[in-house]
Formats: sequence, structure tokens, C-alpha cells
Amino acid sequence: MMARVFVSSVIPATTDQVWDRIRDFNGLANWHPGMRESRIEDGRPADQVGCVRNFKLQSGETIRERLLGLSDFDNSCTYAILESPMPVTSYRATLSLLPVTLGNRCFAQWSAEFECAPNDLGAVTKRLSLDVFQSGFDALKRHFGG
Repeated sequence: MMARVFVSSVIPATTDQVWDRIRDFNGLANWHPGMRESRIEDGRPADQVGCVRNFKLQSGETIRERLLGLSDFDNSCTYAILESPMPVTSYRATLSLLPVTLGNRCFAQWSAEFECAPNDLGAVTKRLSLDVFQSGFDALKRHFGG
């Protein structure tokens, strides 16, 4: 079953400030509270499309993701899950930023499309929405004083 998760938030910082914090594909553990450590496999640059990040969650679980796209022009990053403890396949996600033209804020959006069994959909959607996407946005808001 194909599913989609979408979470958005307004971060109290400019798009450039937030992008500077989240751009590093290997830097997830530096700003997301659910991540413990990360490394890019095969010594490739973290901004090279095709590189694979291998990271551990605070729970000890491991996830491997491939960078599919990184745009400094669009302030966006697209990646696919290669291995995960979540029961998903064909997982593709995009994290992107847009400026809020009134004030020094930006609109952040994180979405994913994936396939999973219907009986897993509720748990996977909740985990992605709250523990991954919203948790990351909340950490960015705290970092930037919101």
C-alpha cells in the first residue's frame, strides 16, 4: 500500500540559517535528537548525490539512506531508505525550506512516500510524523530560540 506523510513547521530563523544547520547529509545527529551517530560509507563526500549515510538512532537501531538530490538553490534534500527497522519499502523523502517573507522565519516541510502493509501503516505514519519529522522541527525551533 502506497502511503504519504507530510509535516510542516515555521522555524524562527532565516532560510539560510536553517539550511546551514541541516544541509550536511551526514550531520543529522548534530541537530536531530533521535539520532546518535552517523557516517558516510566509502569515504564519499556528504554532499555527493549517491552517497550513503549509515546512522544509529538513540534506540540503537541502524538506518542506511542514499542521497538522491541536494539543492542549495531550492534548499532541499531528497533521500531514499536502503535499510531500516521500519517495515517500509520504496521509501523516498524530501526535506525542504522556503522563506517566510514577513520576518526572519522559514517554512520547513518534510514529506515521505513509501509502501507498507496496511496493518503497519498507522504505526509507521505515527513514527515518521512525530518521532522523525516533528521531532526534528521541534529541535530546530529550540536551537533558533523558538
